[in-house]
Amino acid sequence: MNTKTPTIVIDKRENNFWRFIFNELKPKGKIFSPFNIISFPIILVGLVIIFLRFKNGIGSVTNLTQDVPWGLWIGFDVVTGVAFAGGAYVLVFMVNILNLKKYKPILRITVLNGFLAYLFYSAALLLDLGRPLNIINVIIGNDYGVSSVLFLVGWHFLLYMLALLLEFSPAIAEWLNAKKMHRILTGLSMGAVIFGITLSVLHQSGIGALFLMAKDKIHPLWYNSYMPLLFVVSSIFAGIAMVVLEGSISHKVFSDQLDKSSHHKHNDILIGLAKICATGMFAYLALTVLVFVHQKNWNYINSPYGLWYLFEIIGFVILPMFLFYYSYRHHRIGFIKVASVITLLGIMLNRMNISIICYRWDAAERYIPSWQEFVVTLTIIFIEIWVLRWIVRRMPVLRKSPDWANNDH
Repeated sequence: MNTKTPTIVIDKRENNFWRFIFNELKPKGKIFSPFNIISFPIILVGLVIIFLRFKNGIGSVTNLTQDVPWGLWIGFDVVTGVAFAGGAYVLVFMVNILNLKKYKPILRITVLNGFLAYLFYSAALLLDLGRPLNIINVIIGNDYGVSSVLFLVGWHFLLYMLALLLEFSPAIAEWLNAKKMHRILTGLSMGAVIFGITLSVLHQSGIGALFLMAKDKIHPLWYNSYMPLLFVVSSIFAGIAMVVLEGSISHKVFSDQLDKSSHHKHNDILIGLAKICATGMFAYLALTVLVFVHQKNWNYINSPYGLWYLFEIIGFVILPMFLFYYSYRHHRIGFIKVASVITLLGIMLNRMNISIICYRWDAAERYIPSWQEFVVTLTIIFIEIWVLRWIVRRMPVLRKSPDWANNDH
């Protein structure tokens, strides 16, 4: 009786795939870089604080109370961070709808940054909720119903993250050399463009609409019925300013990923973005002045909050607007970078004024974030940068796609 020894057949393609994934998990670049040395200890401390937050409750690591239910993690991580991520929908609209192909080299990294920003800032909501598992209520509309603004914002967040992931997915397929998957995802990503742009505009305005319900809590200089529109307009130049800053940093850090043509186009791209920022800031300034005059807020100007308001408008709207315009006219790249930093600081100041500084401005006891809240915020930002860096060094984000992928576009 002849018996055959059973043979084990190993799929060579599957074996190569897992070997490829294992190799990609290995570090690339300097391990003891200045950024790693600074960020890694902060991340470790931040993770310990996050553990204590979930173990002992939100009050153990924050200065939040029943009277002050939200603070830095909402005011900065969500309200401000969403504006910073606005560059994704603006660039997608410019490249895919207006057909401005000049900006295509920075499209993927902008979409990737937008997706990671929404992912991490949405995760930050779990930290701020007294009962984190109740975040599902935002999706199912429990207690407050499906007509709530918060319900709409929650769904806008969720669907827009899926749209951004779909828009970036061809890069993942190119990284995995999955040609059939790339063809399918490329077709789907084009359909996600319009959907994503619409969702982004809706939730940018939706966040502003949330504050419409706090009329008696926000200082009159910052409260107005046009906040949804102002939030949308400000997200345009805030997102573009972030693109300028990130693009300038990426141009140096990932210079090995760029070809000669991308290096030559870099300054021209920044000049074009400066023009967009100047135009967007002029529209925002005009709207702000109209709202100020319409609401007859002159009597608040001669007060500490009035001076603070003028400081925000003059120092962080008018000044960077003129810097962007001057740098666009005279091709001053350095001024563009300076203006982008001032603009981002201005957006941060404006959103923090609305959500924290000038929120419950007449209260006897004011909220001041704890040091743990600052460390956790830095932790979220640093982890996002680590993930972004890992992806850029492995996937065709800044470098050109393989030749076979160009046939699917």
